[in-house]
Amino acid sequence: MSPFNSIHLLAALVSSAAVPFVSAHSFVTNINIEGRSYQGFRPMPGSQNPALLTAWSTTASDQGYVNQTSYQGPDIICHRGAANGHGHAPVKAGGQIHVQWNGWPQNHRGPVLDYLADCGKSGCETVDKTQLQFFKISQAGLVKPASKQRDYSGEPSFGSWASDQLIANNNSWVVEIPPRIKPGFYVLRTEIIALHNATYSDGAQNYPQCFNIEIQGSGDEVPAGTPGESLYKASDPGVQLNITTGVQNYPIPGPTLISDAVTASLNHPVPTASGTPITVEELVRKTPAPRDGGIAMATGAAVANNAKRHPRHMDRRWYHQGQGY
Repeated sequence: MSPFNSIHLLAALVSSAAVPFVSAHSFVTNINIEGRSYQGFRPMPGSQNPALLTAWSTTASDQGYVNQTSYQGPDIICHRGAANGHGHAPVKAGGQIHVQWNGWPQNHRGPVLDYLADCGKSGCETVDKTQLQFFKISQAGLVKPASKQRDYSGEPSFGSWASDQLIANNNSWVVEIPPRIKPGFYVLRTEIIALHNATYSDGAQNYPQCFNIEIQGSGDEVPAGTPGESLYKASDPGVQLNITTGVQNYPIPGPTLISDAVTASLNHPVPTASGTPITVEELVRKTPAPRDGGIAMATGAAVANNAKRHPRHMDRRWYHQGQGY
Protein backbone atom coordinates (compact mmCIF):
# COMPACT_ATOMS: atom_id res chain seq x y z
CA MET A 1 0.00 0.00 0.00
CA SER A 2 1.33 3.44 -0.89
CA PRO A 3 2.25 5.88 1.91
CA PHE A 4 -0.50 8.19 0.63
CA ASN A 5 -3.18 5.51 0.96
CA SER A 6 -1.78 4.40 4.32
CA ILE A 7 -2.07 7.91 5.70
CA HIS A 8 -5.66 8.25 4.54
CA LEU A 9 -6.60 4.83 5.88
CA LEU A 10 -5.11 5.72 9.26
CA ALA A 11 -6.97 9.02 9.29
CA ALA A 12 -10.24 7.28 8.48
CA LEU A 13 -9.73 4.73 11.23
CA VAL A 14 -8.91 7.41 13.78
CA SER A 15 -11.92 9.46 12.72
CA SER A 16 -14.35 6.55 12.88
CA ALA A 17 -12.97 5.40 16.22
CA ALA A 18 -13.40 8.88 17.65
CA VAL A 19 -17.06 9.26 16.73
CA PRO A 20 -18.52 7.17 19.60
CA PHE A 21 -16.15 8.84 22.06
CA VAL A 22 -17.24 12.32 21.04
CA SER A 23 -20.94 11.66 20.73
CA ALA A 24 -21.38 9.92 24.05
CA HIS A 25 -20.57 12.77 26.38
CA SER A 26 -22.52 15.50 28.13
CA PHE A 27 -23.08 17.19 31.48
CA VAL A 28 -25.37 19.78 33.08
CA THR A 29 -24.05 23.27 32.40
CA ASN A 30 -26.40 25.05 34.80
CA ILE A 31 -29.70 24.97 36.63
CA ASN A 32 -32.15 27.84 36.45
CA ILE A 33 -34.43 28.65 39.41
CA GLU A 34 -36.84 31.59 39.22
CA GLY A 35 -34.72 33.32 36.61
CA ARG A 36 -31.41 32.82 38.39
CA SER A 37 -28.76 30.62 36.84
CA TYR A 38 -26.51 28.44 39.00
CA GLN A 39 -23.45 27.10 37.22
CA GLY A 40 -22.87 23.38 36.95
CA PHE A 41 -19.48 21.75 37.34
CA ARG A 42 -17.38 21.87 34.16
CA PRO A 43 -15.54 18.53 34.01
CA MET A 44 -13.32 19.23 31.00
CA PRO A 45 -9.56 19.59 31.58
CA GLY A 46 -8.60 23.24 32.02
CA SER A 47 -12.11 24.37 32.95
CA GLN A 48 -12.44 27.15 35.50
CA ASN A 49 -14.90 26.26 38.27
CA PRO A 50 -15.70 28.65 41.13
CA ALA A 51 -14.95 27.37 44.62
CA LEU A 52 -18.59 27.87 45.60
CA LEU A 53 -20.93 25.78 43.46
CA THR A 54 -24.22 24.09 44.16
CA ALA A 55 -23.13 21.36 41.73
CA TRP A 56 -21.15 18.33 42.83
CA SER A 57 -17.76 18.02 41.15
CA THR A 58 -16.77 14.86 39.26
CA THR A 59 -13.64 13.30 37.83
CA ALA A 60 -15.44 12.48 34.55
CA SER A 61 -13.18 14.71 32.46
CA ASP A 62 -14.30 12.82 29.34
CA GLN A 63 -17.90 13.87 30.11
CA GLY A 64 -18.62 10.17 30.05
CA TYR A 65 -20.95 7.79 31.84
CA VAL A 66 -21.35 5.13 34.51
CA ASN A 67 -22.52 1.65 33.46
CA GLN A 68 -23.78 -1.51 35.13
CA THR A 69 -20.33 -2.46 36.42
CA SER A 70 -20.58 0.46 38.88
CA TYR A 71 -24.22 0.17 39.94
CA GLN A 72 -23.32 -1.08 43.41
CA GLY A 73 -20.52 1.45 43.90
CA PRO A 74 -20.34 5.15 44.82
CA ASP A 75 -19.86 6.40 41.24
CA ILE A 76 -23.51 5.76 40.34
CA ILE A 77 -24.65 8.21 43.02
CA CYS A 78 -23.51 11.54 41.56
CA HIS A 79 -21.10 10.38 38.81
CA ARG A 80 -17.49 9.25 38.84
CA GLY A 81 -15.45 10.54 41.77
CA ALA A 82 -18.19 12.99 42.75
CA ALA A 83 -17.48 15.37 45.62
CA ASN A 84 -19.92 17.59 47.51
CA GLY A 85 -20.95 20.97 46.21
CA HIS A 86 -20.13 23.71 48.71
CA GLY A 87 -23.29 25.77 48.37
CA HIS A 88 -27.06 25.45 48.04
CA ALA A 89 -29.57 26.95 45.61
CA PRO A 90 -32.90 27.98 47.17
CA VAL A 91 -36.14 26.72 45.64
CA LYS A 92 -39.70 26.79 46.89
CA ALA A 93 -41.67 23.60 47.42
CA GLY A 94 -43.87 23.38 44.34
CA GLY A 95 -41.32 25.38 42.36
CA GLN A 96 -39.46 24.32 39.25
CA ILE A 97 -35.81 23.74 38.44
CA HIS A 98 -34.78 24.05 34.81
CA VAL A 99 -31.87 21.71 34.05
CA GLN A 100 -29.72 22.67 31.05
CA TRP A 101 -27.55 19.96 29.47
CA ASN A 102 -24.59 20.65 27.21
CA GLY A 103 -26.34 19.00 24.28
CA TRP A 104 -27.49 15.42 23.89
CA PRO A 105 -26.90 12.98 20.97
CA GLN A 106 -30.16 11.97 19.31
CA ASN A 107 -29.19 8.30 19.05
CA HIS A 108 -28.64 8.11 22.84
CA ARG A 109 -32.30 7.39 23.52
CA GLY A 110 -33.54 6.61 26.99
CA PRO A 111 -35.31 7.74 30.15
CA VAL A 112 -34.84 10.86 32.27
CA LEU A 113 -35.12 10.43 36.05
CA ASP A 114 -35.04 12.84 38.99
CA TYR A 115 -34.46 12.17 42.68
CA LEU A 116 -34.13 14.02 45.98
CA ALA A 117 -32.23 13.00 49.11
CA ASP A 118 -32.51 14.74 52.49
CA CYS A 119 -29.11 15.89 53.82
CA GLY A 120 -30.27 16.70 57.34
CA LYS A 121 -29.81 19.87 59.35
CA SER A 122 -26.06 20.10 58.64
CA GLY A 123 -26.69 20.56 54.93
CA CYS A 124 -25.26 18.83 51.90
CA GLU A 125 -21.79 20.38 51.93
CA THR A 126 -20.24 17.59 54.01
CA VAL A 127 -22.80 14.79 53.83
CA ASP A 128 -21.55 11.27 53.07
CA LYS A 129 -23.05 10.48 49.67
CA THR A 130 -23.23 6.76 50.43
CA GLN A 131 -25.59 7.54 53.33
CA LEU A 132 -28.05 9.56 51.24
CA GLN A 133 -31.51 8.04 50.77
CA PHE A 134 -32.92 8.99 47.36
CA PHE A 135 -36.63 9.13 46.55
CA LYS A 136 -37.83 9.54 42.98
CA ILE A 137 -39.85 12.67 42.21
CA SER A 138 -40.04 12.47 38.40
CA GLN A 139 -39.50 10.02 35.58
CA ALA A 140 -40.19 9.68 31.87
CA GLY A 141 -39.23 6.82 29.59
CA LEU A 142 -40.86 5.58 26.39
CA VAL A 143 -43.21 8.43 25.53
CA LYS A 144 -44.60 6.94 22.32
CA PRO A 145 -44.16 3.24 21.48
CA ALA A 146 -42.48 2.26 18.26
CA SER A 147 -44.95 2.07 15.38
CA LYS A 148 -43.56 -1.15 13.94
CA GLN A 149 -40.86 -3.76 14.05
CA ARG A 150 -37.89 -3.48 11.71
CA ASP A 151 -39.15 -3.08 8.17
CA TYR A 152 -37.95 -4.98 5.12
CA SER A 153 -34.99 -2.64 4.71
CA GLY A 154 -33.77 -3.42 8.22
CA GLU A 155 -34.44 0.13 9.40
CA PRO A 156 -35.33 0.13 13.14
CA SER A 157 -38.27 1.96 14.66
CA PHE A 158 -37.44 3.54 18.01
CA GLY A 159 -40.61 5.34 19.01
CA SER A 160 -40.26 8.52 21.05
CA TRP A 161 -38.28 8.70 24.29
CA ALA A 162 -37.86 11.20 27.13
CA SER A 163 -34.43 12.02 25.74
CA ASP A 164 -36.09 13.08 22.47
CA GLN A 165 -38.27 15.51 24.42
CA LEU A 166 -35.21 16.83 26.22
CA ILE A 167 -33.44 17.49 22.91
CA ALA A 168 -36.53 19.22 21.49
CA ASN A 169 -36.60 21.45 24.58
CA ASN A 170 -33.17 22.90 23.73
CA ASN A 171 -31.37 20.01 25.46
CA SER A 172 -33.06 20.85 28.74
CA TRP A 173 -35.40 19.34 31.32
CA VAL A 174 -37.75 20.70 33.97
CA VAL A 175 -37.99 19.25 37.48
CA GLU A 176 -40.88 20.23 39.75
CA ILE A 177 -40.37 20.00 43.50
CA PRO A 178 -43.34 18.24 45.13
CA PRO A 179 -45.36 20.82 47.10
CA ARG A 180 -45.48 18.96 50.41
CA ILE A 181 -41.77 18.24 50.79
CA LYS A 182 -40.43 19.33 54.17
CA PRO A 183 -38.18 22.41 54.11
CA GLY A 184 -34.48 21.68 54.38
CA PHE A 185 -31.34 20.76 52.51
CA TYR A 186 -31.50 18.20 49.72
CA VAL A 187 -29.39 16.75 46.94
CA LEU A 188 -31.16 16.88 43.58
CA ARG A 189 -30.02 13.96 41.45
CA THR A 190 -31.02 14.30 37.78
CA GLU A 191 -30.07 11.62 35.28
CA ILE A 192 -30.34 10.43 31.69
CA ILE A 193 -29.80 6.75 30.87
CA ALA A 194 -28.71 6.13 27.26
CA LEU A 195 -29.87 2.74 25.94
CA HIS A 196 -28.37 2.59 22.45
CA ASN A 197 -25.91 -0.15 23.57
CA ALA A 198 -28.14 -1.69 26.22
CA THR A 199 -28.25 -5.06 24.48
CA TYR A 200 -24.95 -5.71 26.27
CA SER A 201 -24.78 -6.53 29.98
CA ASP A 202 -22.63 -3.45 30.56
CA GLY A 203 -24.05 -1.31 27.76
CA ALA A 204 -26.41 1.07 29.57
CA GLN A 205 -24.93 4.54 30.02
CA ASN A 206 -25.99 6.46 33.13
CA TYR A 207 -25.28 10.19 33.35
CA PRO A 208 -26.11 11.23 36.95
CA GLN A 209 -25.65 14.87 37.95
CA CYS A 210 -26.11 16.27 41.47
CA PHE A 211 -26.90 19.71 42.87
CA ASN A 212 -27.45 20.95 46.42
CA ILE A 213 -30.73 22.76 46.98
CA GLU A 214 -32.51 24.33 49.94
CA ILE A 215 -36.25 23.67 49.76
CA GLN A 216 -38.35 26.41 51.32
CA GLY A 217 -41.99 26.04 52.33
CA SER A 218 -44.27 24.61 54.99
CA GLY A 219 -44.51 20.95 54.00
CA ASP A 220 -43.87 18.06 56.36
CA GLU A 221 -43.06 15.11 54.10
CA VAL A 222 -39.71 13.37 53.75
CA PRO A 223 -40.48 10.17 51.82
CA ALA A 224 -38.52 7.00 52.47
CA GLY A 225 -35.60 6.61 50.12
CA THR A 226 -33.10 4.18 48.67
CA PRO A 227 -29.29 4.36 48.91
CA GLY A 228 -27.72 5.48 45.66
CA GLU A 229 -25.78 2.23 45.40
CA SER A 230 -29.07 0.31 45.45
CA LEU A 231 -31.07 2.31 42.90
CA TYR A 232 -30.42 -0.09 40.03
CA LYS A 233 -29.36 -3.66 39.31
CA ALA A 234 -27.51 -4.78 36.21
CA SER A 235 -30.29 -7.31 35.59
CA ASP A 236 -33.09 -4.71 35.58
CA PRO A 237 -35.12 -5.05 32.36
CA GLY A 238 -35.01 -1.28 31.94
CA VAL A 239 -31.22 -1.22 31.58
CA GLN A 240 -30.63 -4.31 29.45
CA LEU A 241 -32.80 -4.45 26.33
CA ASN A 242 -32.73 -3.91 22.59
CA ILE A 243 -34.48 -0.66 21.70
CA THR A 244 -34.14 -1.25 17.95
CA THR A 245 -36.77 -3.99 17.81
CA GLY A 246 -39.92 -1.93 18.12
CA VAL A 247 -40.28 -1.46 21.88
CA GLN A 248 -43.93 -1.24 22.96
CA ASN A 249 -43.52 -1.14 26.74
CA TYR A 250 -40.59 0.05 28.81
CA PRO A 251 -40.16 -0.57 32.56
CA ILE A 252 -38.43 2.54 33.90
CA PRO A 253 -35.65 1.43 36.25
CA GLY A 254 -35.23 2.49 39.86
CA PRO A 255 -37.62 2.88 42.80
CA THR A 256 -41.26 3.78 42.29
CA LEU A 257 -42.33 7.40 42.21
CA ILE A 258 -43.42 9.02 45.45
CA SER A 259 -47.16 9.66 45.73
CA ASP A 260 -46.76 13.44 45.37
CA ALA A 261 -44.59 13.25 42.26
CA VAL A 262 -45.38 15.90 39.66
CA THR A 263 -44.65 15.75 35.95
CA ALA A 264 -43.64 19.24 34.89
CA SER A 265 -44.48 20.65 31.48
CA LEU A 266 -41.31 21.25 29.53
CA ASN A 267 -40.38 24.85 28.84
CA HIS A 268 -37.20 26.80 28.33
CA PRO A 269 -37.06 29.88 30.57
CA VAL A 270 -34.18 32.26 29.99
CA PRO A 271 -32.27 33.18 33.16
CA THR A 272 -32.05 36.90 33.83
CA ALA A 273 -29.35 36.93 36.50
CA SER A 274 -26.60 34.87 38.06
CA GLY A 275 -27.49 33.08 41.27
CA THR A 276 -25.04 33.09 44.16
CA PRO A 277 -25.02 29.81 46.11
CA ILE A 278 -25.56 30.13 49.85
CA THR A 279 -23.67 28.12 52.47
CA VAL A 280 -25.12 26.58 55.61
CA GLU A 281 -22.85 28.81 57.69
CA GLU A 282 -24.36 31.87 56.05
CA LEU A 283 -27.88 30.66 56.72
CA VAL A 284 -27.42 30.98 60.48
CA ARG A 285 -26.35 34.60 60.20
CA LYS A 286 -28.71 37.52 60.27
CA THR A 287 -30.12 38.31 56.84
CA PRO A 288 -28.42 41.52 55.61
CA ALA A 289 -30.39 44.68 54.98
CA PRO A 290 -31.56 45.19 51.39
CA ARG A 291 -29.27 47.05 49.02
CA ASP A 292 -29.67 48.49 45.57
CA GLY A 293 -28.97 45.83 43.01
CA GLY A 294 -31.50 43.26 44.12
CA ILE A 295 -30.34 41.07 46.98
CA ALA A 296 -33.21 38.70 47.68
CA MET A 297 -34.36 38.95 51.27
CA ALA A 298 -35.47 35.38 51.94
CA THR A 299 -32.99 33.35 53.95
CA GLY A 300 -30.80 31.44 51.54
CA ALA A 301 -31.99 33.42 48.54
CA ALA A 302 -29.75 33.83 45.53
CA VAL A 303 -28.05 37.14 44.85
CA ALA A 304 -28.93 38.82 41.58
CA ASN A 305 -25.90 40.74 40.43
CA ASN A 306 -24.33 42.07 37.31
CA ALA A 307 -20.90 40.64 37.97
CA LYS A 308 -19.15 39.09 35.05
CA ARG A 309 -19.96 35.39 34.84
CA HIS A 310 -17.32 32.74 34.81
CA PRO A 311 -16.44 31.51 31.30
CA ARG A 312 -18.70 28.65 30.33
CA HIS A 313 -15.99 26.61 28.56
CA MET A 314 -18.80 24.95 26.66
CA ASP A 315 -18.04 21.95 24.52
CA ARG A 316 -18.93 23.52 21.17
CA ARG A 317 -19.45 20.11 19.62
CA TRP A 318 -22.83 20.01 21.34
CA TYR A 319 -23.65 23.68 21.62
CA HIS A 320 -27.29 24.23 20.73
CA GLN A 321 -28.12 27.52 19.11
CA GLY A 322 -30.16 29.81 21.25
CA GLN A 323 -29.65 30.00 25.00
CA GLY A 324 -26.67 27.69 25.28
CA TYR A 325 -26.43 27.59 29.06
